[in-house]
Amino acid sequence: MIDEHIAALLAYAGRLDSRVRRALADPQQSARAITDWTTALAEVPATLPETSWDASHAVRRYYEQRGGDRSAQFRAVEPHDVLAAWAPHRAELMNRHTDPLPDADPDDPQAWREELLDARAAVAHGYTSPAQYRAEINHAGQKRLAALIAGVGDGPRRYMPEHVARDLAAYRPARAHREALVADGLPDPLGIRCPHCHAQPNQPCQSGYRRYGKGRRALTGVHPSRIQALIAQLAPTTDEEGEAEQVRLARLMCQPPAPREIRARHTSGGTRR
Repeated sequence: MIDEHIAALLAYAGRLDSRVRRALADPQQSARAITDWTTALAEVPATLPETSWDASHAVRRYYEQRGGDRSAQFRAVEPHDVLAAWAPHRAELMNRHTDPLPDADPDDPQAWREELLDARAAVAHGYTSPAQYRAEINHAGQKRLAALIAGVGDGPRRYMPEHVARDLAAYRPARAHREALVADGLPDPLGIRCPHCHAQPNQPCQSGYRRYGKGRRALTGVHPSRIQALIAQLAPTTDEEGEAEQVRLARLMCQPPAPREIRARHTSGGTRR
């Protein structure tokens, strides 16, 4: 801030505090106060409309006695009160800032470093707004974001290229079947809780009825009651056309379980005599 900014700030503080107003009544004391405040707040901007910073708001918050601070009852506002309000705001600006690529020659490390430091100092002093490259998503970022959220289910997932997903489709038929249904505009068979085995959404159906899940295994298919519950929830119709549509959707979503691999039983021991 410059002398004009400090004079306006002290005039505003004088409207809030009679002690400041009496101190500014003397021309010599007023000039000395403006000089001291200008020296202390030389690197603090008066206003930053883009980041909602205003030095007068910091002065007002001091007199509002927020957080149980009663300092305003015993002394008038001082430069360090404005500095204390500017410090967290400056830290927030620096956290949002991303260093742009310097125009200097990368083979000149000193010029490269000086340009980076100058850009950071400009943001820290409020001369320029922070470069928020991390908050901006360009066209390529939008494509990658669409690839990340594509698929079925609502849990966390990793990005997988399309050719890798096609190669792995033979090794995960249940997942490939769900993705194919969603791609065709059909509902996900595992989108609701199974009323038969009580499997949670996005979890495969379980076999058996043992307590606490002991001895149960995940099925590659889906229980018919789960598909019926999903169809009834999506299209609760009673006419013949609605029933035919439900049957068609059920047949599309129903995936028969994969046949179990028959393995030879291992026998040990010698020949019985």
